[in-house]
Amino acid sequence: MSRPRSSITALIVLALAPLGCGDDPSPGDSLAATGTDAATDTSAGTDTDTGTDTDTGGEELETAVITHRFGEYELAPFEEVEPCVQWTVDNDDPIYLQAVTLSNLGYFHHSNWFVVPENLFAGPDGYFNCGDRNFDELGAASVGTVVFAQSTQSFVEEQRTGAGAVIKLPARYKVIGSTHMLNVGPAEVRSDLFMSFELIHPRDVEIVLAPFRLTYYDLDIPANAKSHFTGICDDFAADYEGATGGPLDMKLHYALPHYHYLGDYFDLTVLGGPLDGTSVHSISGFNGEANGKTFDPPLDLTGATGLRFTCGYDNWRDVNVGWGIGDQEMCVMLGLAETEILMDVTVNGGSVAVGQTDGVFEYEAGCNFFGIPKDVQQTLPSAAERNGPFNVPPSGDEGIPPVPECVDHDPGVQPSLAPTLANVEAAVFQPSCMFNACHGSSGQAAGLDLQSPSLLTELLDHQVQGNPGASLVEPGDPEGSWLYQVMANCEPQTEGGVTVAHMPRNAPILLSDEAVALVREWIAGGAMP
Repeated sequence: MSRPRSSITALIVLALAPLGCGDDPSPGDSLAATGTDAATDTSAGTDTDTGTDTDTGGEELETAVITHRFGEYELAPFEEVEPCVQWTVDNDDPIYLQAVTLSNLGYFHHSNWFVVPENLFAGPDGYFNCGDRNFDELGAASVGTVVFAQSTQSFVEEQRTGAGAVIKLPARYKVIGSTHMLNVGPAEVRSDLFMSFELIHPRDVEIVLAPFRLTYYDLDIPANAKSHFTGICDDFAADYEGATGGPLDMKLHYALPHYHYLGDYFDLTVLGGPLDGTSVHSISGFNGEANGKTFDPPLDLTGATGLRFTCGYDNWRDVNVGWGIGDQEMCVMLGLAETEILMDVTVNGGSVAVGQTDGVFEYEAGCNFFGIPKDVQQTLPSAAERNGPFNVPPSGDEGIPPVPECVDHDPGVQPSLAPTLANVEAAVFQPSCMFNACHGSSGQAAGLDLQSPSLLTELLDHQVQGNPGASLVEPGDPEGSWLYQVMANCEPQTEGGVTVAHMPRNAPILLSDEAVALVREWIAGGAMP
């Protein structure tokens, strides 16, 4: 069956995707299990910390960490906004990023981050309306580069590349993020945002990475069904050669997938060459956690002829779902690669139904390739940089940790709302426990559905999986209620003395004292309907 190729579209670098890697895989093998998770790292130093680290060869690396706090942002009840935010790094010399960490206090659905010359999109640091400065992601990517992409609804995420592979921030370039924020609850909320860069000395830089993206725009996700949409980019190598004048010699260092709460599957497979048929990354489910992965050593695509990427969805709704924000879906993968061009590979139309597999409807279409040279500033360090001092710019936020420190709940705080189940559901469960689909009807982590129409029964009768024998809610006894314990303590302990994660699970800190107090007082009052 022939697959129609969609028309060319502009390069728009959005949120992107994860992979795994391995040594000398055989065709058809999966590399997913041998990748390196770019996992949450709460141990990075504070702003302008300097020190040494050790690479895989045992040599000491000179490193430094700078951190910036963007400040609080207020969201009205049920508000959905897409503000931009800026950080002027004030770097008189180029800096080279080995890792980027983004942390927030919730309500950031996703965000994409770029570095651009300071004189572009001019204005003060902080949050701003993207349109007021004519900011667009195409313009930012073409005059700078992509520095980071946030996994859907993650609280803390580290993007780390392999030894010597960096993202370059040229002299007097600044950081701009394009964010998507969402408050799904009926009460006003506040969030905060932090970003840190781990820098390495120019002498240790071996590769300056460039971004590329795979996107399936032509989504028409059927109602009340599971489905897979696959972009078959079988001419990727030929298109790459047409854009560069040379054969495909790209090495993949990092990847990150992006879909919304209906998404439950992602896969990237190599076509042709030594890795023909190899699934280099496969992920199942939606968890609101950091999903980026690092290839170290990088995945060498030399000899491959194409790529195939798939996004899967479990659409439990009664209507079809298309591409977009809000209650719509996306299918995107961002990669950081060793290459001289920026690439945008898209499926814009022509999807064909090709059958069903185990009850999953299958759709596929051909890909379109668009490539442009990367910014001329994206070069390796000069001899003067390599032989010179390690210049670390001050960010103005000395002493701020890359990830906010967790502090246990203060039981002396009283709630501002009446301690009713309706208020607990609206002010706590909806915005904080269902936001990342953990305990909503589409997630039900640990079997707990906080969107259940029989919510009180769900809370009183739920069998706690992480602490067998404990009561999730013990009416009149907050201290004897596991729900309160995991919300009130940074390091809650089971009855057997095992320390487990607090809730929300991947948040750096607890919910506000008032939110936890509302749950505490509702339980103390008898956990009434």
